[in-house]
Amino acid sequence: MSGSSETANISSLGKGDTLHQQVLASFPLCHMTEEDLIQNPQFCKLLATLAQHVDQTGLTAPLKTELDKAEKKLQIQKLQWLRSESLHRGLQEMIQNHCVRKHHATFYETMERCLLVAQCVRQLDPSNTTNQDQPSVLGLTPQLVMELMPSEKNVQSLKQGLPRQLEKHLKEKCLSLLSYYQPEWEHESEGLKMAKLSHLSAQLDKEKKRAESLKETCRENTVLLQRQTELYLTELTKCIQLLQSFILNHRLKIQTDLERKKLDYFEGKCELILQKIKAEMVEIQLDTYTPDSISYPADAAFVCQGKDFHNSKSKH
Repeated sequence: MSGSSETANISSLGKGDTLHQQVLASFPLCHMTEEDLIQNPQFCKLLATLAQHVDQTGLTAPLKTELDKAEKKLQIQKLQWLRSESLHRGLQEMIQNHCVRKHHATFYETMERCLLVAQCVRQLDPSNTTNQDQPSVLGLTPQLVMELMPSEKNVQSLKQGLPRQLEKHLKEKCLSLLSYYQPEWEHESEGLKMAKLSHLSAQLDKEKKRAESLKETCRENTVLLQRQTELYLTELTKCIQLLQSFILNHRLKIQTDLERKKLDYFEGKCELILQKIKAEMVEIQLDTYTPDSISYPADAAFVCQGKDFHNSKSKH
């Protein structure tokens, strides 16, 4: 029953070239070509069935859901860490500016001391979730370091003035960021800058999504280009092999014609040599058997016959 349902699902995906294209689109990270799927139809059916249960990255639906939850949780924790880290760096920048400008000495010295104490306490006790005893550094404990905090009066003064100073510092940084992002807004009024600054986060997020979309499109185009390159190289190899076969056949044909012409040439040359030999033989015969050499033997034979006749007659 399940086999028939899978077959029905596969048939619903498409047939022939359509099925091959859908399988290749479902697994863009696999280095496959349409020719590979044509040569392995069973493997193509397996991938078509598998494509109904996994996404393009190879994750099943339950794993994808768990991954999305983990990514959201990580995003929240990352956002919390970025907030605290941004505040910490902002306070450090304010302290550095104080070292240059030298104003409100007590305020900034108190803030710097509080930051150093907090950093040391964090180093001595990095996590409140660990049950193991942390190794002491020079015998120090968080309680001993906390005793180095400024006076309560200075700390209270710091708490009262810090939000206003921090807001001023962050505002200057935001305006600097706005001027860097859009230099033509630098000469606008502060109210207009603040209005545009309120939309800067959404605009940056929009551009980030657009950049990610372009990156994904670029990745898909890269995969498509790789696949097209493989197909091109495959077809080019076939063309080269076909060209080689044509060259070989043409070479054999030319070689056959050349050999036939050579044979005709040698036959004609042999015939000419035979004719020359016959001509030489005729010349030799003509030089050997002259009219004189041919008539003398005839006369000699007649004389000999006469002598033989005379001798026989005298005997009788």
